[in-house]
Amino acid sequence: MSTSKPTPRPVRVLQMCAVDFTVRQFLVPLVERLQRDGYQVSVACSRGPHFEELIARGIDMRENPVARSGNVFRHARSLWNTYRLLRRERFDVIHVHTPVAALIGRLAARLGGVPVKIYTAHGFYFHDQMSGLARNAHIWLEKFGAVCGDYILTVSDEDRSTAIKLGIAKPDRIETILNGIDTRHFDPDRFSSDEQPKVRTQWGIPPHAPVAGMVGRLVREKGFFEFFEAAARVIQKFPEARFLVVGDVLPSDYDANRDAMRARIEGLGLKERIIFTGLIQDTAPALSIMDVFCLPSYREGMPVSLLEAMAMGSACVATDIRGCREEIVDGESGYLIPTKESQPLADRICDFFGSPDLARRMGYAARQRVLDHFDIDKILDHQSAIYERLTRDLRTGR
Repeated sequence: MSTSKPTPRPVRVLQMCAVDFTVRQFLVPLVERLQRDGYQVSVACSRGPHFEELIARGIDMRENPVARSGNVFRHARSLWNTYRLLRRERFDVIHVHTPVAALIGRLAARLGGVPVKIYTAHGFYFHDQMSGLARNAHIWLEKFGAVCGDYILTVSDEDRSTAIKLGIAKPDRIETILNGIDTRHFDPDRFSSDEQPKVRTQWGIPPHAPVAGMVGRLVREKGFFEFFEAAARVIQKFPEARFLVVGDVLPSDYDANRDAMRARIEGLGLKERIIFTGLIQDTAPALSIMDVFCLPSYREGMPVSLLEAMAMGSACVATDIRGCREEIVDGESGYLIPTKESQPLADRICDFFGSPDLARRMGYAARQRVLDHFDIDKILDHQSAIYERLTRDLRTGR
């Protein structure tokens, strides 16, 4: 008679967020790393334009609509559906992302008895420019979610210290992981002097025109209106300048302002100067022609678009907010400016346009900073170690 023990089943992990855009932009490297580590990983989110693409990559996608509106009944339905999914599939770990999905997912997991509940806060939604009432409401929701969960990962040290200070989490229940990018893909050396003219031609940009650009969802809080107003100031000194906008409105965006943006551009006389690319899958070619990358956001977590631009050696200007000030060392690897002000943004763009040596020096320092602190392989090693630690009892108890 054989006395060998049956092979234990792998630890089952559910990654949960609101929309498939989040999966494609931020979660694929983590999912694929966990799969290589031997975890059985599924992803639950609303079905969108990237759902089938993710399935084709070998990811087990589960359609689980999460409403981002304030409709309580829709949230209750999302909670019930998530609870049923967790009970039916017997997941050992749930790892939630984005505010609404994080709250619903942790509550459903608490009710459903999921052993390990992890939340990555990709930048807390509350910030100092909110009204006191709104800020306190979001802080209370974070505290409630934390009670339902086990462990919080933040993408910046400032978010971690803020969460501890506000009583959202105890120090031993929250850890900073940072965001990471593929520095081999986002490498300026991949784009030769022959390649960049092709990219410029694709977007109708003259060969020698200086270019400033942004990458992001077309929502007001990304600072697009300040960017357009800064552009109007910049062309007074650099009349050949062009301004590249990479991104689009997502179906889930509640703060979409595409029509208002276009109206503002026409009002500023910039219709021929600002180029919209729409949503593109690989931003590296567009970044390769940006002399200056701008991120005048009102709120961020640890912005990946800024890291990608830094890795590409772009001269960068960003607002002095959480996340951005951990990526940029002001005056060394880029410049930090106040939020909601176009004049400082215009001034820094002009500084870089007027001094290519300054732009190259800061761009080089920016890439070195990303290589030292934000390389994706280092970040994934860290997350893998966290999973190993948090699931040790699950694996040894089988």
